[in-house]
Amino acid sequence: MTRSAVARRLSSAQSANAIGDGAYYTASALYFTQSIGLAPARVGLGLTVAWAVGSVAGVPLGRLADRAGARGTSVALALAAALAVGSFTVVTGFAGFLFAACAYASAQSGFAAARQALLAGLVPPAGRTGLLAGLQAVSNAGLAVGAGLGGLALHAGTERAYLTVFAVDAVSFLVCAALLAGLPRPARMPAGPRARLGVLRDRPYVVLALLNTVLLLRMPLLSLVLPLWIAERTEAPAWLVSALFVLNTAAVTAFQVRAARGVTGTAGATRAVRRAGWVMLAGCGVFALSAGASPQVAAGFLVLGAGLQVVAEMWQSAGGWQLSFALAPAGRVGEYQGFFGTGVTVARTLGPLVLTTSIVEWGTPGWLLLGALTLAASYAMTPAARWAASARPAAGAEPVAAT
Repeated sequence: MTRSAVARRLSSAQSANAIGDGAYYTASALYFTQSIGLAPARVGLGLTVAWAVGSVAGVPLGRLADRAGARGTSVALALAAALAVGSFTVVTGFAGFLFAACAYASAQSGFAAARQALLAGLVPPAGRTGLLAGLQAVSNAGLAVGAGLGGLALHAGTERAYLTVFAVDAVSFLVCAALLAGLPRPARMPAGPRARLGVLRDRPYVVLALLNTVLLLRMPLLSLVLPLWIAERTEAPAWLVSALFVLNTAAVTAFQVRAARGVTGTAGATRAVRRAGWVMLAGCGVFALSAGASPQVAAGFLVLGAGLQVVAEMWQSAGGWQLSFALAPAGRVGEYQGFFGTGVTVARTLGPLVLTTSIVEWGTPGWLLLGALTLAASYAMTPAARWAASARPAAGAEPVAAT
């Protein structure tokens, strides 16, 4: 199979998966509360526990992909995710919900790590970041389509409509599994010696992953923090929340590939991350200016801030992808991607608490704190990447520029 055919199949699998996930994320919460009858607090607790379990499961499942083969493991975990989604439809109480949610989160986390290992085995290093950028753009488009389907279910408000959403998500995983099964089997890389604690013994990479987690704290901004900020701290119209979401999705779909085009090697990756830090700081400052302004001025600041935020997001994503692959030892990509990917789960778990407290309650100081923290973490990535590169010269990582 040619490289372009591999890329097309990976893109198709990503698109199918994103459509299902978009529908699920949009409508699942109301299904859990209205159809199953769970209290919102119990849903929140269950999902927090589930994603904590999933973040822990990602590393051993990624290691399984390294040992047993990335293609077979990816297919198996996609099927497991489909089964977990289907199990939500027969849940009648909290215990069953918690079990299904843990199974779903574990399968999703392991699937993400195994799919990254599969990509690493099929795509040469020079082409990975560009392909990942394309997959991110496709994913955003798919999420938008899926969110539309979920919105139709919310409008209908019936149990049958909600069950249709879960069926769509389950089918999306089955389609994804079928597409991945048709890819070539990547060559197995020698894994080399393994420490008892695996990736956790690789201190430079752990530091790199922790810094990336700090940069990912921005993730709840669009879905939670900005809606609350607009409602409680500004005079801007409530419908602007939807407009900012559309702006972000459209920008990533249209420009993520272009933003990642110049990000090659560890030096290029750290430069992109540092640029993202400065742009994010500027975006936080602009968001802060929206408080107390007239509705029109506040809306203008919010749109400008969202534009700066999505630019920072695209550069940071591209730099993070490059670093996570380039600094992982050959033969252990699945394990290392499983660990690096826990940053997304941690950011989604801690981000709402941290950002609602610091931004919505503190106001301008909270925005400036987030911007300063992001900038500091972005600059700390350079020495961390240099440390990780020097720890494994045989991996072929290039020196990391200081500026």
